[in-house]
Amino acid sequence: MPLIKVQTSLPTPDKADVEAMLKALSSSLATHLGKPEAYVMTAFEGDVPMTFGGSTDPVCYIEIKSVGTMGAKTKTMSQDFCAQVEGTLGVPQNRTYIEFADAAGAMWGWNGKTFG
Repeated sequence: MPLIKVQTSLPTPDKADVEAMLKALSSSLATHLGKPEAYVMTAFEGDVPMTFGGSTDPVCYIEIKSVGTMGAKTKTMSQDFCAQVEGTLGVPQNRTYIEFADAAGAMWGWNGKTFG
């Protein structure tokens, strides 16, 4: 049910680097939310045409969605995920936006059912 999706204007790194980053993000998201990693999905898109502040310098957009309420956890998650993405991709934290979205269980489907 939790999802973390990373989009960046940078070219896609080597497959092994992307997979290592996604595995690290998956583990971190499960820990932050206190949910089993077995339900965490990750996604990555590189080479996405993007601007930030009118500039085409490297930029990153991260979506984090989960059933339930993330609430006060978002501040810590923002710090953690911005640092992880900067460390892996080199995109400065001040050029990364994160969208946190709480989803109602009935609005999130899996295995032919919903979580609500």
